[in-house]
Amino acid sequence: MAVVLGKNNYGKSRVRLMKVSRDGAKQTVTELSVDIALEGDFEAIHLRGDNANCLPTDTMKNTVYALGKSHPLDTIEGFALHLAHHFVEKTAPVTAARVRIAQVPWERVSVEGKAHPHTFSKGSEERQTCEIRVNKSGETSVVGGLRSLILLKSTDSAFSGYMKDPFTTLPETRDRIFATSVTAEWTYGSGKAEFGGARRVIREALVSTFAGHKSESVQQTLYAMAEAALAKCGAIGKIRLSLPNIHCLLVNLKPFGMENANEIFVPTDEPHGLIEATISRP
Repeated sequence: MAVVLGKNNYGKSRVRLMKVSRDGAKQTVTELSVDIALEGDFEAIHLRGDNANCLPTDTMKNTVYALGKSHPLDTIEGFALHLAHHFVEKTAPVTAARVRIAQVPWERVSVEGKAHPHTFSKGSEERQTCEIRVNKSGETSVVGGLRSLILLKSTDSAFSGYMKDPFTTLPETRDRIFATSVTAEWTYGSGKAEFGGARRVIREALVSTFAGHKSESVQQTLYAMAEAALAKCGAIGKIRLSLPNIHCLLVNLKPFGMENANEIFVPTDEPHGLIEATISRP
């Protein structure tokens, strides 16, 4: 049977790196999880078992550690670009490299009102993310992002006037809890961007818009959040948001002779609504 090898890649996933940077008595920790995928002239590996063009994935892991030592790790985008260029420029069979990085937040502990020089507590489940792709011709794409940004507002959220059919049981409401876990990915333009500053501006725009928006639906708030991010950060051309609607269901207290005036809820994450959209400049 005649078959054809299609698009393929291989690499190393979940390479975990913890770096301690020392500035006198003050120290900083950075924890990353790195995924690497290489594309290139790998046909012989698949078809004939000829590994001459195969860079071991263990070597990729070691490269993360070695380059992480010399890189300041000031932004994950900067480190991902450094890694991707290394694989494309130093490994002849490689035609393109894709690097994804997620950063674990560590926060400096305060002791007696002062920031401790070398003690940290693990932050939330929120992660800074990025995905970089570099090819031999120098073409580069840079996507920044975040995931697991948990947000909740206890009011200023409604859902009414929606389509109803014989299976609709959901009651309309003008006042509900709105909880979500934001995943965002934004694409940088061709110009040089200051990644750290752009990320801070985008995150602040997303959070402040979520807080201040009088929501008629998750979709409406998603659009407003994306619109604000694009307005605040000129370095990005488009942004994609995923906002699962993490439901908080009103508990029926009438069997106990009690009224429930939007006070007692049961949070549930399964099943949940999933609202996603990409918003871009004209």
